[in-house]
Amino acid sequence: MGSAVITARAAATFDPVGRSVATARAFVRDTLQGWGYTDVVDDAVVLTSELVTNAVVHAGTAADVLCLRTEDGVRIEVSDHYPEREVPLQSSGPEFGSPDRENGRGLLLCSALASRWGVEYSPTHKHVWFQLDLPERPVGIRSAGPLLPVGLLPVADERVRVAVVQIDSTGSIAAWNEDAAFLFGYAVDQVTGKQLTDFTAWPQTPGTNTGIVEALQLSRWEGSYGIRGADGRTIPVYASHLRVRDTGGEPSTVCLLVRDYERAVLQSPARAPVSDANTEHRKADPFEIFIGSPAPDDLDGLLQRTVERARDMLDADSAFLLLATDDETELEVRATTGLPSARQRFARVPVEAGTGRYGSARMPAVHEDLDHVPGAVPLLGGTGMRSVVTVPLKVEGRLTGSLGVAAEAAGRYSNEEALRLQFAADRIALAVESARLGELERLRRGSLSFLVEASDLLAGTLDRDQTLALMAQMTVPTLATWCAVYTIADQSSDPYLSYVLHEDEERIDGLKALLSKIAPPDPVPTPGARVWASPTEAAHQAALRASMRTLGLGEPGGLGSGARTTLATAAAVGGETVVLPLVARNRVIGMITLGKPSDDHFRQEILELAEDLSRRAALALDNARLYSERMAISQSLQRSLLPPGLPEVPNVEIEVIYRAAGEGNEVGGDFYDVFPIRDGAYGFAIGDVCGTGPEAAAVTGLARHALRLLAREGFGGPAVLERLNAAILDEGARSRFLTLLYGELWPQEDGSALLKVVCAGHPLPLRLRQDGSVEAAAEPQPLLGVIEDLELYEQTVTLAPGDVLLCVTDGVTERREGTRMLGDDGLADVLSTCTGLTAGAVAARILRAVERFAADPASDDMAILAMRVPEPPTA
Repeated sequence: MGSAVITARAAATFDPVGRSVATARAFVRDTLQGWGYTDVVDDAVVLTSELVTNAVVHAGTAADVLCLRTEDGVRIEVSDHYPEREVPLQSSGPEFGSPDRENGRGLLLCSALASRWGVEYSPTHKHVWFQLDLPERPVGIRSAGPLLPVGLLPVADERVRVAVVQIDSTGSIAAWNEDAAFLFGYAVDQVTGKQLTDFTAWPQTPGTNTGIVEALQLSRWEGSYGIRGADGRTIPVYASHLRVRDTGGEPSTVCLLVRDYERAVLQSPARAPVSDANTEHRKADPFEIFIGSPAPDDLDGLLQRTVERARDMLDADSAFLLLATDDETELEVRATTGLPSARQRFARVPVEAGTGRYGSARMPAVHEDLDHVPGAVPLLGGTGMRSVVTVPLKVEGRLTGSLGVAAEAAGRYSNEEALRLQFAADRIALAVESARLGELERLRRGSLSFLVEASDLLAGTLDRDQTLALMAQMTVPTLATWCAVYTIADQSSDPYLSYVLHEDEERIDGLKALLSKIAPPDPVPTPGARVWASPTEAAHQAALRASMRTLGLGEPGGLGSGARTTLATAAAVGGETVVLPLVARNRVIGMITLGKPSDDHFRQEILELAEDLSRRAALALDNARLYSERMAISQSLQRSLLPPGLPEVPNVEIEVIYRAAGEGNEVGGDFYDVFPIRDGAYGFAIGDVCGTGPEAAAVTGLARHALRLLAREGFGGPAVLERLNAAILDEGARSRFLTLLYGELWPQEDGSALLKVVCAGHPLPLRLRQDGSVEAAAEPQPLLGVIEDLELYEQTVTLAPGDVLLCVTDGVTERREGTRMLGDDGLADVLSTCTGLTAGAVAARILRAVERFAADPASDDMAILAMRVPEPPTA
């Protein structure tokens, strides 16, 4: 980190598994928050997530994460242990690729977010580091009024002339002194009785409606405008207005005016003397004068300090500050004092005039008694406040918020208090807007980190129930206090309550019971969050009934556990509840419901983040649904290709073990069957279709059903296989060659079994005698599905009591470990150890030997068919 002094360090190593990415994010977040570096936490988490993903997922090695702290910022280093890598040439240039590509995205984010970053290569390591500098924070400014040299004093004429003009209640000029006549060239009789507006050139400021008429109505006003003189020229003046009333109670306004360059005579002091040992002086900071020093460095702290100072400044009982939404159509409560802030925080009201709206949000307003104008300030409804003054916060003429103070007594405020509060609002508006934009930027970056993690989690599963659980767990408690997910099976189905989660696990059952009793929200496809009042209303009704029972006004019973649960549920669900549709592939597949506790509200940024999450969650849920449906169809079709069951063959033990290669496959290219042909005769078959998967399974079904049909028609073994060969060739391009061992079994009265077998290109069946010897029980013949004219023959085998016939597919004999293969000889060696075992034990030992032969999972289908003639019981 150059010459910077490292003041703290933290390191951790993460295993090469997917869950390590989330663990690394948590490690970095906890470390930086513990160091007090909250300004850079979100950027650091996003970058760490990408770099650790590169290490543990793409490189497949452990990741070493090192956090280093200095006074100016933080440096994070991520290393992997990939053994071979190509060191990039300097001439190749920094081509990072697109943000939509996996490759290079981590370095692209480093270049966009980090103050500095770099990559270091070695034969065994790749070392990526980035540094995030702490943002500079404004330093407080003190004001001072210096003793100026004469040459720096304001310039004025030899005689400073102050025009004194008095305006009556109608806006007409009632008095005009000599200095006014001298400055503007009008005699008293030329102006008396005329409107002052006839002589003023009033500057109109975009975004404000305050004109000369409004300024004359204020108790105090100070500023610049122009007076048109008798010679037609406009004379810039600086004015100070004071609203007075005579002994008869008639109001008028006294205006003091000087030449604009002599404004120092009237202008309120912009400097205040401050003693300083070094006699250094700085400009006054009006914002700091109002807020105090040091100013809070976070938006919530700044807003809370503002309302507290505004309340104290006007000796009020309460104060509040609302911030405008981006489109300025609504105001959102962000800070209050003397009011139930928990109940009102993030509540929103429209700006424009109308019932329940702030009709005067864009202009200063004074309400002497809210009892006379109920609903004028919706925020104060039911609070006992009667008099209120509100002023707008504006930046470059744009409404950014509203500041208000209120008192329980009527008639407490007038235009003078409105002017004082507006001056304060003007001084803090820019700072509040800057802090708000900073908060939005931090929220944006935090949202990016949140959505990155959410997308990773949702993409990691295709299980429907797990997807539902993830959707709820990602929103609680990050976005909401509780969450409920409704799903819709099809367009004709009603929404079904599928998952409920509350941050307090003890509230889940009560919440689920409450939601089950009310109708689900309507599946409206309109994007965005909409308020759903039913849960709150149902919770309040249930709480009312529980309270009445405790008072003996309803059903009998005291405050039992059920009543306490109902009241707790009502408190948990009593706030704002919103519903977001889950829309995937142009269809509403469900809704996600988010709720707050009693009288709490969602902020707009959280709702926008929830909407982004709902879109990702809807697609993940629909993908899980489609996967589940297709898996169910696939498994149903595959099960239809399997034999319904093994028949009971007199005096013969039969056992089959079947393993299909590939995840989710129940049937592959290998198949088996054992079935009755006629009285006393049974058919058996074991075969292997070229390839694996659905195509091979299709030929499997054809072969198994054709064998049963032809055998029961009375055809012998060679004829059955010759006709099956013709049927396979008739499939044309879809045909696949097939190896098949087919035989017919006749149990004999003497306890033996007679078999007639045909081995068409299949691994030869092995016969195990009681003495432990193993021999092939058939001869190889051509496989099926290759040539048209086959001449096959059958061979007869007699199994004596205690003998075993083992039939397998090549997935058993071709089991490999490196260059080694189990083979026919290895299979025979294993079978030779099975003397005296039942058919089931023989098949199990063969399977165990195959699995232990190699460490890797089997890549080919396997079928094992074992038949044994049991020995007669001893006397």
